[in-house]
Amino acid sequence: MNAVVQEAYGSSGVLGVVDIERPDVGDAGVLVEVHAASVNALDWHMTRGMPFLLRLDEGIRAPKNRVRGVDLAGRVVAVGSKVARFKPGDEVFGGSNGSFAEYTVTTEDRLALKPRRLDFQGAAALHIGGLTALQGLRDRAGVQPGQRVLINGAGGGVGIYAVQVAKWLGAHVTAVTRTESVDMVRSIGADEVVDHRTNDFTRLAARFDVLFDLGGNRPLRQCCRVLARGGMLVVAGGPAGRWVEPAGRMLRAVLLSPLVPQRVVPFISKNDQASLATVAELAEAGAIRPVIDRVYPLREAPDAIAYVGSGRARGKVVIDVAGR
Repeated sequence: MNAVVQEAYGSSGVLGVVDIERPDVGDAGVLVEVHAASVNALDWHMTRGMPFLLRLDEGIRAPKNRVRGVDLAGRVVAVGSKVARFKPGDEVFGGSNGSFAEYTVTTEDRLALKPRRLDFQGAAALHIGGLTALQGLRDRAGVQPGQRVLINGAGGGVGIYAVQVAKWLGAHVTAVTRTESVDMVRSIGADEVVDHRTNDFTRLAARFDVLFDLGGNRPLRQCCRVLARGGMLVVAGGPAGRWVEPAGRMLRAVLLSPLVPQRVVPFISKNDQASLATVAELAEAGAIRPVIDRVYPLREAPDAIAYVGSGRARGKVVIDVAGR
């Protein structure tokens, strides 16, 4: 089968589309024929091997898992003897360790049935973005109807879902994004949109109950200026540095929280079967919808990863695996 394989760390040039053996399903595995996959910032960070901190877990000189990609949508081909929730022929979406391939093996807790109203490309764009938005806003921030929510980084792969999830939760949403994404972010439901190239959102006169920070482009203390007393700053992302960032920003959030009249909390999403099922339900109901910037064939996956790494993507970038 064809797969996007990485043998070393570096630019997207270290990635190659090569023929490798199809993985075995195992007793607890689900073998999925991948129809589409989407690119996340994680794929770019893994390609570069930066921050260097991640190499302690992923491999010092090269990644332990050679096939890139996390998000997927496709059709179940085979299941292990211990798998109860899925059967061959089921159309699914979710995550795996190596989705930029014609076939991948994952576990049933990382999958959900594909929303019928979405095609495979749309469903492939849901996993990490949808989970991060749902868990960050509903579970970590506890957003309630009528609250004012500010989303920094609203035009990115997580931000597009954060805007829609916050609206679904009943919040008044102010979205911060780049000039090129202003109209798109407004079209998915933001009540107000701030162009961060012409306006510093940390100097807004309004006060917010929650700031969901995906951009990481302003100091945390400045971010707290726009929060009401008792409000919450959820630090859910930021640009990766050479050594430890964005982990350092997460640590600074913990250290800052006791010093300000707001709560400052780090957040990382987790694989959760119930949350993924909720994302599927929201997509099926039309409460959230993917926004796809570009679609690349599998052979151009290295270019897709480089494009996401450039920071220019608006919404999600998808790889059409079935189109070969």
